[in-house]
Amino acid sequence: MADILVITGLSGAGRSNAADFLEDMGWFVVDNLPVTLMDKIIDLGVGSGAGSGSGIQQLGVVVGPTADQADVVNEIRQLRTKGHRVRVLFLEAGTPELVKRYGSTRRKHPLDDGAASMTVAIERERSLLEPVKAESDLIIDTTTLSVHQLKARITDAFTNDSAGAAMHTAITSFGFKQGIPLDVDLVIDVRFLPNPHWIEDLRPLTGLDEPVRTYVMQQPATAEFLDRFEHLLELLLPAYAGEGKSYLSIAIGCTGGQHRSVAITEELATWMRHQGYHPRVTHRDKP
Repeated sequence: MADILVITGLSGAGRSNAADFLEDMGWFVVDNLPVTLMDKIIDLGVGSGAGSGSGIQQLGVVVGPTADQADVVNEIRQLRTKGHRVRVLFLEAGTPELVKRYGSTRRKHPLDDGAASMTVAIERERSLLEPVKAESDLIIDTTTLSVHQLKARITDAFTNDSAGAAMHTAITSFGFKQGIPLDVDLVIDVRFLPNPHWIEDLRPLTGLDEPVRTYVMQQPATAEFLDRFEHLLELLLPAYAGEGKSYLSIAIGCTGGQHRSVAITEELATWMRHQGYHPRVTHRDKP
C-alpha cells in the first residue's frame, strides 16, 4: 500500500514550494493531477513495485482550486477504504498577504474572472476549499512564514515518516495581541495567571529565563491547571491517535506571547516527552 499525501490549499499559499520540498526529500510528486486519474496513478505506481521494491512508496499529489472539491474529498475517502495511508496537507494564508504576493508576481489568480477584485477571488476560493480543508490532517498557515521556515515545517512533518510512526505533535506559544494561530487544533488561554510583565525585573525577560519560569510556576493556579490539562491530554492524545489523526497541534496563549505562554509551553512539552511524544516546540511571538 502507498503512503499518499494530498497537497492542497489556497493559491499563493505555497503549494508549489511544498511539492518541491517533498521531491527533495525523495517523494514522487505529481502536480495538478486530475482527480479522476489519481487512483490509476496509485495503482500503476504501487503495482509496478510488486516483488521488486521499485514501486512508488511515497506519492505526493498537488490538487489545485479548479478541481471539483467534492470529487477530491470522495477520492480521499475511497483511497483510505482501500488501505492506503492518505493524508491531506492544507496550506493557507491571510487575504492581505495573498493579495500582496499576487501583486509582487503580477500573476492572475485562477478564480479571477476579471469582474471582481483580487480579494473577492481569494475569499471565493477560501469558501470553495472548505470541504477539503475539513478533511485535512495538517494545516499550515504561511502568512508569516519565509520559504526557509515553510521548508523546515515540511521537513519536520514528513522526514523519516512511516505508516507506523507515532502521531506528530506540536505545541506553540503565542500572544493574543498578535492574533490566534489559524493552523492549530487546541487553543489554551493562560491569561488567568498573573502577568510577569508588570514586574519591572521580569519585563525584559521571557518564559525561557529561570526567574520568569519560577514566577509562573509558583502561582497558586498553575499547578492545578497543569494537573487538570495533563489529565485531559492523557485522554485526548491516545484517542486522537486511535482515530487515525496524524498531527495534533496545541497553542498556548497569553497577552504578549513572551512570559506566561512560553513558560507553560515548555512545561507541557517536557511532560509530553515523558509520555513518549516528541512535540515540535515553537514560540511564535517571543522576542
